[in-house]
Amino acid sequence: MLTAAELARYGRQLVLPEVGLSGQERLHRASVLIVGAGGLGSPVALYLAAAGVGTIGLVDNDVVEIGNLHRQILHGTEDVGRDKTASASESLTRLNPHVRINTHQERLTAPRAVALLSEYDIVVDGSDNYSTRYAVNDACVELGKTWIYGSVERFSGQVSVFGAPDGPCYRCVFPEAPAPGSTSSCEEIGVLGAVPGAVGSIQAVEALKCLLGIGAPLVGRLWQLDFKTGEVRVVRFERRPDCSACGAAVRAPVSLVQHEDEDVDIEPSELAQRLQATDSVQVLDIREPWEWSVSRIRDSRVTLLPLGDLESRVDAIDRRRDLVVYCHHGARSSMAAHWLRTKGFRARSLAGGIDRWSREIDSSVPRY
Repeated sequence: MLTAAELARYGRQLVLPEVGLSGQERLHRASVLIVGAGGLGSPVALYLAAAGVGTIGLVDNDVVEIGNLHRQILHGTEDVGRDKTASASESLTRLNPHVRINTHQERLTAPRAVALLSEYDIVVDGSDNYSTRYAVNDACVELGKTWIYGSVERFSGQVSVFGAPDGPCYRCVFPEAPAPGSTSSCEEIGVLGAVPGAVGSIQAVEALKCLLGIGAPLVGRLWQLDFKTGEVRVVRFERRPDCSACGAAVRAPVSLVQHEDEDVDIEPSELAQRLQATDSVQVLDIREPWEWSVSRIRDSRVTLLPLGDLESRVDAIDRRRDLVVYCHHGARSSMAAHWLRTKGFRARSLAGGIDRWSREIDSSVPRY
């Protein structure tokens, strides 16, 4: 199946006894979906394409911004403003023209996850929010697919493999998403650019191990790395019989796990129309007060409620009205909207946050 050009390209990999010609052909036939073409997705995609994985899918609904470039190495300065999937596809094709790239310019949501993930052999998650992570996990449980988890913050990261046969799933370790404000996002606390590069590279290694059937993938082990101190910690865990997704008592794995049936994001244009029509929608700005002072959506229905205060003040929110939550770029508001929906609110996150609102709706709103 491999051409002479491919044999030459993968020569240093083919000489590995664990790979060989049969293993390389196996990679050629394989397909991997990468969720997120950002800090983690960049090294994952580059190394899987370089290794010769035949089909790579990229799902992301974002565009390239200048603030991405210190860590998202799939993209360059000239790509600012472009869809991340388009930019990434061009980069990967330049790296390896023998690999097929499928682009899905959309946000991966629970209602879409099963249909999208079913097209691929395994999944590598490089997302930065809990709603996407749980959607990936629950869809993989239903489909019986393995997925590679990774997350980063500041100078540290962690990696594990979920959904392997008889192995635990993400909910075995993290049954429910944490309350808003109890954890911080990279948008808030930052990340050293090379950290997602290192963690994403480990995710790529784990994906290749799973595809080739070699070594001992990180099933039942959470590998935690502190790059500032050089310390490594391995947390071991097992499949939980009472897990709400993969436990023994679950007869229909994902049908018993609550999904969001509505569209979890609201486009800036739709929110603008609702505000212009004097709709009764209520809008929460969950950023910090200093961010509010820099820029905000100016409307009487917009209220500042920082993410860290959301849980303690949730009872003050009117449950009878539709709720839109926004932050800077959408990561914090996505997590908050997901949590609010679990509490019975009709909550949606503003896609792209105030930054996209400024770019598409009201240019007088300062960007930062």
